[in-house]
Amino acid sequence: MRIEQQPAYVLHSRPYRETSMLLECLTRDYGRIGVVARGVRRERARLQRAQLEPFQPLALDMLLRGELATLLGAESTSAPLRLLGDAGLAGLYLNELAVRLTGRQDPHPALFDAYARTLPRLASTEPLAWTLRRFERDLLDAIGYGLQLEFEGESGEPVEPGQLYRYLVEEGPSPCRPGTPHALRGDDLLALSEDRQPDAVGLSALRVMMREVIRHHLGGGELRAWQVLGVALSRQR
Repeated sequence: MRIEQQPAYVLHSRPYRETSMLLECLTRDYGRIGVVARGVRRERARLQRAQLEPFQPLALDMLLRGELATLLGAESTSAPLRLLGDAGLAGLYLNELAVRLTGRQDPHPALFDAYARTLPRLASTEPLAWTLRRFERDLLDAIGYGLQLEFEGESGEPVEPGQLYRYLVEEGPSPCRPGTPHALRGDDLLALSEDRQPDAVGLSALRVMMREVIRHHLGGGELRAWQVLGVALSRQR
């Protein structure tokens, strides 16, 4: 199947055979696709490796056969977005999340849109911690693992801003007592639901909650970016 002018981002790349690259691309209409970019490591390649950098909005022409596609052409659709320092690390975290939590050729247009929204936020003055919580929330929702943030999991009662909760992945918020490990305030859950930035305490509690949720959906696995991002965000604090 020939695919033309497909909006896409490169999530990851690695050398493939002697002169080629194997790319993991997030596309709008076909989900994550493994793409072979033949010959791009040659010195005089028609398509240069710099055209296939992460965080750059692209339009790809591909020939999709089975598990992998062959890249036929790529062009930038806007100026490259340069994410430097901690913002670059956060961008790599987005990429690792998208690779680890999605299957190939499983379309998630809402995830593509969330990714496209998030990259400019990383380049802005918005706190990285809040940008990442928003993306995690939107990614989980897009792939069918949306969070229950407004109602208690067991009773169905509305979440109370002043109540403490423990978030149970399979159930949702469960009321708890002060001192309960990983407890967070109801207002923090509501803030995430309402796209309203919480205070520093809330952001920290939401980070712990989201890590538990993501670890669950990884089957207990870890992300390499967690340790790197932890150091970066601790510097910000």
